[in-house]
Amino acid sequence: MRTVAIANQKGGCGKTTTAVNLASAFALSSRRVLLIDLDPQAHATIGLGQDPESLDQTVYDLFTDPAAAASVLAVNSSLEGLWVLPSNILLSGVEFGLASMEGREYVLANKLSEVNGSYDICVIDCSPSLSLLTLNALVASDQVIIPVQTHYYALEGLRQLLETVDIVKKRFNEDLEIRGILLTFVESRTKLSRQVQRQMREFFGELVFDTVIHKDVRLAEAPSAHEPVFTYAPDSKGAAEHKILAEEIG
Repeated sequence: MRTVAIANQKGGCGKTTTAVNLASAFALSSRRVLLIDLDPQAHATIGLGQDPESLDQTVYDLFTDPAAAASVLAVNSSLEGLWVLPSNILLSGVEFGLASMEGREYVLANKLSEVNGSYDICVIDCSPSLSLLTLNALVASDQVIIPVQTHYYALEGLRQLLETVDIVKKRFNEDLEIRGILLTFVESRTKLSRQVQRQMREFFGELVFDTVIHKDVRLAEAPSAHEPVFTYAPDSKGAAEHKILAEEIG
């Protein structure tokens, strides 16, 4: 099972949109996909049609109950081949328990090793912070994808995340690699967006995906319908670009 973390400590960069629709694109290519919502805001959970407040068990239990199994906690989505390990606000309190736990960085990695043969790909939607939850995601992952909104403030936060990934590689997970930087909320008609795109590609080179995700009304509307863009607006630009992104990632 390949595990891919979608991470950026900066909010508003399209992280959850990327996680939900990339996982959906993988499922539509006949792969078995597990999406883990590692954000207490539970936006990925909501975006795949689950009500966080009505769930008896969530990813919180995976961290707090030694007997909890990811395969049991995962629930079906509306797409065949896509399961979601949901979240809710309880996850915001899990850091306190993890802080004093021995081997706290490896909790998620250990749990995912138990379902290694059950899925082809695991996508993790990280919380918008460099927390113990995000650290667990990076330690458990083979690859990390970094969504970056095309504006000037994005670069500073990106540097901090790249430093964190480097630390994780050296101390916890030598196999972790940055699969790529994904440019989001792209507006091809604006000079600012074009400038930031050019600067990102000049600075980071091939690390930046060829595929970009443009601003798209249908893509923005899909979460309010509790659906991925592929079922909400299958003919939209957002659906097409996430399909191309999944193909580029492989």
